[in-house]
Amino acid sequence: MHLGTVGIREAKIELSKILQRVKGGREVIITDRGRPIAKIVPLGLETLPLEERVRRLEGQGLLGSFPKKSRKRLPPPLPAPEGLVQQLLQEDRNR
Repeated sequence: MHLGTVGIREAKIELSKILQRVKGGREVIITDRGRPIAKIVPLGLETLPLEERVRRLEGQGLLGSFPKKSRKRLPPPLPAPEGLVQQLLQEDRNR
């Protein structure tokens, strides 16, 4: 998501507003005399604390809580031969 470009002088004056936009998920290019020199981007989700990641997912409507009445019990896990699950996980990680 590219917000646009901002000159150095404007960036100094409007830094708080620019950071609020970045916090909302946008990117800002900083220019010096019209030439791009830097980009301010939001931190990746993996660098944020768990609570912040959950809040962002809830804000995007991707995560939410369900009423207790609608919760269903999960079936028991399927049996798997010894070590098979670990092997599959390792193969997936090596991709």
